[in-house]
Amino acid sequence: MSKTRQGIDELALNLVALARAANINLSTAESCTGGGISTAITAVPGSSHMFKGGIIAYANSVKTAQLHVPAGLIEKHGAVSEPVALAMAEGANTALKTDMAISVTGIAGPDGGTEDKPVGTVWIAIAQKGRSTAAHLFEFTNTGRKNIRLCATNEALRMLCEAIENQKCTGL
Repeated sequence: MSKTRQGIDELALNLVALARAANINLSTAESCTGGGISTAITAVPGSSHMFKGGIIAYANSVKTAQLHVPAGLIEKHGAVSEPVALAMAEGANTALKTDMAISVTGIAGPDGGTEDKPVGTVWIAIAQKGRSTAAHLFEFTNTGRKNIRLCATNEALRMLCEAIENQKCTGL
């Protein structure tokens, strides 16, 4: 088993335990990871108690129809952008009626990159009830399609664990 895959499995196990203990339910909105985050979560026994589902929004038409990302936002900023990642997370939270949702949008390659957004550019956002939605930019450049997707999945799981731990610290 690769180090990244092992890390993903351990993060998913920790995430399920944290979410269950905090009584938080989760959802996903995935583009470049193609369901990798949902797959990692649902591989953990007991995940049905905290995971409501995910929307794989690979096409922009799915982002607008299922996640209610405004088409103008995609046209203005591109599908791989902070505003679109934020809207995807908020859309998943609303559509699936969850406490917390994560979104991932990126360029896994090998094609599709530009000078401004090279292959490996990934935005990950978390929407939480009662908190501002936040997004983070990652640049997994020169690592190959499979590794970009694994790194994005790994970071998404890590961010979810951190968000739940932060909620416990602030009493939310």
